[in-house]
Amino acid sequence: MAQNIFEVGERENRVLGIVKAKYGLKNKNQAFNLVIEAFEQELLEPGIKPEYLEKLKKIDKEKGIVFKDIEELKAILESK
Repeated sequence: MAQNIFEVGERENRVLGIVKAKYGLKNKNQAFNLVIEAFEQELLEPGIKPEYLEKLKKIDKEKGIVFKDIEELKAILESK
């Protein structure tokens, strides 16, 4: 496990204290880790939203254009 020393402002320190108390954690280090995990889940690796999955299912059911190469696709698109 890596150890780091961080300087946090008064406001950030209060937020860590609130997180610590709200989730019944032993120390602010655990609160800091919880905040980092929440950030990771929300911003770095968001899951696929159910609305988006429904949209993908609808698109998948749509009839597509069949073509054998890019030139044929260009011809189809230009004729429309």
